[in-house]
Amino acid sequence: MDLVLPLWFEIGSLVILSLILLADLLLILKRPHIPSTRESTLWVIFYVTLALLFAGVMWVIAGPEYAGQFVAGWLTEYSLSIDNLFVFVLIMSQFAVPRRYQQEVLMVGIIIALVLRGIFILVGAAVIEQFSWVFYIFGAFLVWTAWRQAFPGGAHDDEVKQEAFVVRMLRRTIDISDHYDGAKIRTVVDGKKMWTPMIIVFAAIGVTDLLFAIDSIPAIFGITQSAFIVFTANIFALMGLRQLYFLLGDLLDRLRYLHYGIAFILAFIGLKLVFHAMHVNELPFINNGEHIEWAPEISTWMSLAVIVLSMAVATVASLVASARERRRAVEDAPAPRASDNHA
Repeated sequence: MDLVLPLWFEIGSLVILSLILLADLLLILKRPHIPSTRESTLWVIFYVTLALLFAGVMWVIAGPEYAGQFVAGWLTEYSLSIDNLFVFVLIMSQFAVPRRYQQEVLMVGIIIALVLRGIFILVGAAVIEQFSWVFYIFGAFLVWTAWRQAFPGGAHDDEVKQEAFVVRMLRRTIDISDHYDGAKIRTVVDGKKMWTPMIIVFAAIGVTDLLFAIDSIPAIFGITQSAFIVFTANIFALMGLRQLYFLLGDLLDRLRYLHYGIAFILAFIGLKLVFHAMHVNELPFINNGEHIEWAPEISTWMSLAVIVLSMAVATVASLVASARERRRAVEDAPAPRASDNHA
């Protein structure tokens, strides 16, 4: 049964979420700064609470099944967005973006991500409606993506290669200065108008967003076929992402097993999509074009449990391993000599 929501709820939700994002952007433009841990924590709590309240409203209006789909989709996109932060850290470091302007870069990245994901969602929803066999392709793609996540052969090599290509193309086609001019993308050097390195950063962020949108949209369509839930789950996953960037900080380096948790989630959803494709099969060369009735249908609540458990295990394992390494480093450190104490 397709999700049918009151038009006022859909329009009202999108308007309110757009206003919140606009207010967030204006706040950054008016007062660029490095947010404190307390400020970042409060913002993250606010956005997470907002998502849970939205899920509660969905429960009242549409029922527990669709509320569960939203939560599962939101958590999936949130975990993938955290993985996205790793690449953002690399980009900020690679191009030496001043820390006080990183908020603006992140916000631009979030807006680009929303636009790209909106396009992918519309295309994906139209394709799914017309061709049920596309679930086979989505499922196989997610299993392959899961393998890349678990055994990357170098962290985010594809993203880095794509960014390097974009940077080379930009440098060949436009004049770019050697230094930043605040958060501006245009500046004047010796009387000549030039682009600042910020344009390269925005381009690299945009390429990264595109690659992650290609991965994330099939994943959430494996949880729900409602375009509204897919889009709102993506909005909530991206809201608060810049605050999470500053909140996690060095902790991102300690989440060494996070990619295994994400890989397991993607593989699980990929298999779920394949099972769903088998269940609604119409391809003539598979089971003579008949539905494969024995193919299991994995429930939303089982998906939600797998997503939460995978991320919890990956996070706890990462923090335990990191704490053990720090303890071992302290134990292996040479003891101070008596002469040093009396110096």
